[in-house]
Amino acid sequence: MDDPDGYFGEDVAARYDDPGSEMSRPEVVGATVDVLADLAGGGRALELGIGTGRIALPLAGRGVPVHGIDMSRAMVARLRAKPGGDAVGVTIGDFATTRVDGTFSVAYLVFNTIMNLTTQEAQVACFRTVAAHLEPGGCFVVEVMVPDLRKLPAGQNVVPFRTSATGWAYDLYDVATQEMSSNYVEVVDGRGSFRSVPFRYVWPAELDLMAQLAGLRLRERWDGWSREPFTSESGQHVSVWEKPAD
Repeated sequence: MDDPDGYFGEDVAARYDDPGSEMSRPEVVGATVDVLADLAGGGRALELGIGTGRIALPLAGRGVPVHGIDMSRAMVARLRAKPGGDAVGVTIGDFATTRVDGTFSVAYLVFNTIMNLTTQEAQVACFRTVAAHLEPGGCFVVEVMVPDLRKLPAGQNVVPFRTSATGWAYDLYDVATQEMSSNYVEVVDGRGSFRSVPFRYVWPAELDLMAQLAGLRLRERWDGWSREPFTSESGQHVSVWEKPAD
């Protein structure tokens, strides 16, 4: 893409903070912040893909110093315009490789953001970058979906997830490469638009191997932020990897 903000330019940033969305519900944000504040333990937090500050701002409001990395200036501008936004440090860059000053007690990626890195190489690099930022005993937390391939009958590669008279949204999978995309078709006043965002889906065991390559070890894995047990029926997971204290 030619847009320096990638797939998260002003058109997306302007409507990203949807108060009616699942991820914006107060109980969802509150549970997420509770876990991250507990893991920070009085130390600093690093958010990869900080976006508009959905999690960073309430976490900072709990007294946790937060620094963020994001390549979208449009999303960061929205963060800056919010109360308390100026108090959160942000570095513009690719969170797979960008380094910032200091070390952190916890680093985190929420809401499938690890999948915005569309190659295995970039995802491995992200784990190594995080490990270099963590203090001994620090944790890396990732919230991400479990690939929902059980919805794909043989020969099918599309899973619709929203339909209406004026819009359609569907995920397109390539099971040979783990590449996927979320695609959106909208019709407004008789005019259609199409937007496609690429991702790379990743399995829990693959993430564990990436962590191992970066010198981290799995500490916890839950179904969600309320720390429910992760099972074979879970559609997502929150995983915590720890940097050994020694």
